[in-house]
Amino acid sequence: MKKKIHLLPLLFIFWTGMFLSSCNDSNTEMTFDSSKLTRLSQDDVDKVVEAFMLAQDGDVIEIPAGFYKLKTQLILDNKNNVTIKGAGMAETILSFRELRSGGEGVKLVGNNIKIEDLSIEDAPGDGIKSQHSDGITFRRINVTWTNGDKSKNGTYAIYPVQCKNVMIDECIASHSKDAGIYVGQSENIIVKNSLAFGNVAGIEIENSDNAEVFGNTARDNSGGILVFNLPGLPKAEGRGTKIYDNDIISNNHVNFATPLSNEPNGNTVTMIPPGSGVILLAAKDVEVYNNRIHKNKTVGIAIANYQITGFPAEAPNWSPYTSNIYIHDNDYQRTMKIPDLSKEFGQLISVYNAHGKGKTQDIVFDGFWDKSLSNDINSNPMNICIQESDMDKLHFTLFDLWDGEDNIKSTKNYSPFDCQTEIKTDVSAIAEL
Repeated sequence: MKKKIHLLPLLFIFWTGMFLSSCNDSNTEMTFDSSKLTRLSQDDVDKVVEAFMLAQDGDVIEIPAGFYKLKTQLILDNKNNVTIKGAGMAETILSFRELRSGGEGVKLVGNNIKIEDLSIEDAPGDGIKSQHSDGITFRRINVTWTNGDKSKNGTYAIYPVQCKNVMIDECIASHSKDAGIYVGQSENIIVKNSLAFGNVAGIEIENSDNAEVFGNTARDNSGGILVFNLPGLPKAEGRGTKIYDNDIISNNHVNFATPLSNEPNGNTVTMIPPGSGVILLAAKDVEVYNNRIHKNKTVGIAIANYQITGFPAEAPNWSPYTSNIYIHDNDYQRTMKIPDLSKEFGQLISVYNAHGKGKTQDIVFDGFWDKSLSNDINSNPMNICIQESDMDKLHFTLFDLWDGEDNIKSTKNYSPFDCQTEIKTDVSAIAEL
């Protein structure tokens, strides 16, 4: 198959009128109005900076209510058992609008670290990052960029990477140009009771093991919830993710990610078609159930293999194939909006689905599989299991892309994937963080 599917020029005339009539209807309101808070003095700001610099194991850093204009990063470096407490998400605001050097606004490195009850605004890079930490809790943290959705915003709002025992609870993440809540190359993860809106990706679990994502709302992002395994990272693959009891609603926002052309694998989120509820990309051992997947204009759930990106699909100890997936007991509501045509994956779904041009799909499977396991996809070699009620009423499409863009085929037949499988996770060790 050719590396990419170039459909848009061929469809421009046919779709122009419909495409222009389906303008984006963003509802990404500001979370809190920090403009009315008291602007604290430079002495007050300096005390916060000093508290981070001088922190010792076991400290509690309390940040009183007010608006803090910071010109330097807040870094907690290799400390243990430290708690950082604000007066509330709407009361303690750390603004990094005037930060001119460094990346993330707040960086936390250490073990058994908790940060809670505050907001972070306008970091030039990531909002809050934790790395190489064992035991990291984000609770009631709001991270945003106050100018709305801009490609110059930071990459991630809440960003634990290469961590163990991660808890993200009652947080809000908005307006990041990549993922609002991103957990990467980590293990033992809970993301719960949180809100992600106005991002390119709402919540993303990437190259991580043993994660449960539940009780969240992902709305008005380009893509709601993602489980990705990407090549070329220090942790090759992740396994074991459960996505359940979430509201994944109206993720129809324009994709404003900036391509990173200087990286060999590009910026994968640039391929996300607006209108994507859940995307599984090269994912392993994932269960998606009991979610409300409503009004995502292109697709409710996309089961995709890395070949669909067009990026190089080879790396040591890594497989481009999605495998061992169990999708069941979700509630779908399709929208009347026109599916996405701005991204090639969206064009494929919109035009070559098995239900007719311009039809929103509930579930799609791009149809790539490891041919060393079987010569026939009907044997379900990747163990993709789908057991939704009223499958006959849902829009399901299985694509056949092996012969390239000039011979794309699709079918409604889901019977090869009518099965069950078991996905195991155990997050009991972090449930009380």
